[in-house]
Amino acid sequence: MDGKKQVNLQIKTANPNDALVVASLVMDLTTEICFRCNDQKQFHRDTALTSDLCALWISDNCYTALIAYAHEKPIGVATIAESYALYAGGKIGIIQEFYVAPDHREQGVGNKLIDVALSLAAERDWACMELCTPPLPEFKQTIDFYQKYDFISVGGRKMRRQCKPA
Repeated sequence: MDGKKQVNLQIKTANPNDALVVASLVMDLTTEICFRCNDQKQFHRDTALTSDLCALWISDNCYTALIAYAHEKPIGVATIAESYALYAGGKIGIIQEFYVAPDHREQGVGNKLIDVALSLAAERDWACMELCTPPLPEFKQTIDFYQKYDFISVGGRKMRRQCKPA
């Protein structure tokens, strides 16, 4: 934790009323990725649409969002979708978005979020957890963080094809 002290931290499982908080944190994440990778077209960023989708998916129980709070201020988020994979032998959890505000990094926030996410995986009896990392070399520290939790590179690269107009 590089000499920074831990914050007074609470992790809350979001409900549909928290969708705007989740959306705002996800917007911060995508903005940072686009900035650091110098690619402003990487994500469709629309806070209202993101909030609406988040509320719908949480209501439908197909999406879980964990929000980290320090002194009642939202400072981090992990969003997780459940899916199925024959190669994994069953249901899997996919961490879709994972973000800690820059001024709260290296204070144990990411550690607590990942611990709660992995507990959720055990509760739901998922065969594995997967995630996609942002690109290297810009996000090497992110990859190092996940490797501390035994996430391993399984090769390949995340690819996307738009099926609807942005």
